[in-house]
Amino acid sequence: MKKTIKLSDKVIIEIKKDIASGKLKKGEKIPAEPELMGHYAVGRSTIREAIKTLAISGILKVQQGSGTFVVSKIKDETLSQRLKRADFEEINTVRALLEKEIVKLASKHRSETDLTTMENLLQQRKKAIEEQQQKKCAEADIAFHISIAKASGNQVLSDLYENFSSVMRNFFELRDAADIKHFSNSQHLHEALFEAIKKQDPNEAEQLTINILANNY
Repeated sequence: MKKTIKLSDKVIIEIKKDIASGKLKKGEKIPAEPELMGHYAVGRSTIREAIKTLAISGILKVQQGSGTFVVSKIKDETLSQRLKRADFEEINTVRALLEKEIVKLASKHRSETDLTTMENLLQQRKKAIEEQQQKKCAEADIAFHISIAKASGNQVLSDLYENFSSVMRNFFELRDAADIKHFSNSQHLHEALFEAIKKQDPNEAEQLTINILANNY
């Protein structure tokens, strides 16, 4: 499921991308409001909100009578900072690549302790669904997938996935309570994924992960 995002946040992401790519360079004046409105297909208030946010963060500077200028490059970002300005499709594509590899490795390297952790988190996820606790369900879902990453036996891959999970947590928080049905609809797939990892079947685990991702669960 795609996240709900404010129009001004979309404009902020696009302006940051243009600065990071060099399309807008430090010291340059950005296009005037009417041009930005046409380019992003949004209203004046949305453009002003985006510019205000970027100015507060020190990326842009508004000079009365002269216009708005880029005053800071976007470079040498940490991975977490880069992920925060990525859009959902970018995140989901990399998430898919990571998760397919993680479940295969976890199927080979999981320990009994790993399995116990996964099973407990699945139970927490199920209980949260039954109680209609969307936030608790999201937390249990993320923790379940992190536990699989830790079971992969690859610390770098596990750390990388945890960085992605922090971004996915933000996406989940933007869903309203009614969207708990997306968690409910995929509970059986997550339970099947656990069983595949338990019986050390990497091919089945990968296919189940593909099914989960295909439905944006």
